[in-house]
Amino acid sequence: MAELSEILKSEKTVVVDVRTPVEFMGGHVAESINIPLGEIQEHLDELKKMGQIVLCCASGGRSHQATIFLHQQGITCINGGAWTNVNYYKNN
Repeated sequence: MAELSEILKSEKTVVVDVRTPVEFMGGHVAESINIPLGEIQEHLDELKKMGQIVLCCASGGRSHQATIFLHQQGITCINGGAWTNVNYYKNN
């Protein structure tokens, strides 16, 4: 995951947490934004304007689904998996 660590250190990288707002409020990666999986389609224009996107959720399942969907829409992104892992790699 060294590659993920380097990507997360870039100022152009945006972490998008696809969990529910309640889950997000319970803890999240600093400076990440919350776009629940069910609302991803409504935010395509916003996501297309972002730099490098790293998606995360509770375990990696929902962020995997979001990654597949965004790739189909032509948006480059990476599935970071669990938000706790993304948090670790961002801070180490």
